[in-house]
Amino acid sequence: MSEAPSDTTASTQATVAPPTAQRAGGLLSTGAGRNLGLVLALVVLCIVGVATSGDTFATGPNVLTILRAAATIGVVSIGMTFVITGGGIDLSVGAMVALSSVWATTLATQQLATDYHWIFMVSTALLVGGACGLVNGLLIAYGKIVPFIATLAMLAAARGLAEIISDRRTQIVNNRSFVDLFGGSLIGVPTLVWIFVLVAAAGWVVLNRTTFGRRTFAVGGNTEAARLAGIKVQRHTVALYVLAGLCCGIAAVMLMARTTTGSSTHGQLYELDAIAAVVIGGTLLSGGRGTIVGTVFGVLIFTTLNNVFTLNNLSFSAQSVAKGVIIVIAVLLQQRLARRTTSS
Repeated sequence: MSEAPSDTTASTQATVAPPTAQRAGGLLSTGAGRNLGLVLALVVLCIVGVATSGDTFATGPNVLTILRAAATIGVVSIGMTFVITGGGIDLSVGAMVALSSVWATTLATQQLATDYHWIFMVSTALLVGGACGLVNGLLIAYGKIVPFIATLAMLAAARGLAEIISDRRTQIVNNRSFVDLFGGSLIGVPTLVWIFVLVAAAGWVVLNRTTFGRRTFAVGGNTEAARLAGIKVQRHTVALYVLAGLCCGIAAVMLMARTTTGSSTHGQLYELDAIAAVVIGGTLLSGGRGTIVGTVFGVLIFTTLNNVFTLNNLSFSAQSVAKGVIIVIAVLLQQRLARRTTSS
């Protein structure tokens, strides 16, 4: 007569054969699994868009509209990915975009562009964005000011300076060669989208294939361990914020080309959109883990969501509520996956 399996044997079998939920959780804790989830979320949004807006959503012009809108905030989000991966935060990105666009469209700057080359406008935007990022980095790394406070101060100061320079007036871009180049298209795809692709590709290479990227992960994961390993943490922190500022300068150039204006109102709530896209993409708010691919998908998800809301005549307030809910859900999922990874 065969003996019934003991309790120990049964529990061992249960341990050896993990439930489907545990296997799914393990998949979601990997980069490929998170990206797959983002792709599925984007597909679901597209299905909702087609179902609610019919042929209007699934048209070539509308797709280009989504990509064009995603490009500008996407470049800002790439810079934000580096900062958050390195354990920081930047609330001033929108204000830096505004200040860069205003400074690059002043009469003096545009006159130089007219007399010589549009590169003066682009260089001015990049220099202003990089300078703002440098100030943020110095205050945080050497001034020992909390990133939240330092960048909040930059948000107020940069936006205020943009209003002073422009006298709260919209400045029109008069340089046609600048508008034709950056506002045009290449093989049917807007130049702005190509810029986003190039910035995202460069960001992926830097974050995943260079010493700078490895140091960013190390600084964000454990600052003290990174310092003991010989990484100049303060210098690297400054570099991260300068990089974010340069991305804001690029975004300002793109926004100037898209709207043919420079304005102190440009970039409003970009900090919310960028942080949301980065978090949805899988970058940890606590630092130490970041993904450029996830950020790109996060930007596309939010831009598509905005497009669906707009086509269905839903208010901006409803869009903001939806974004807030999505951010909370993403952070809760991150925390749950982090606890599961730690316990395993």
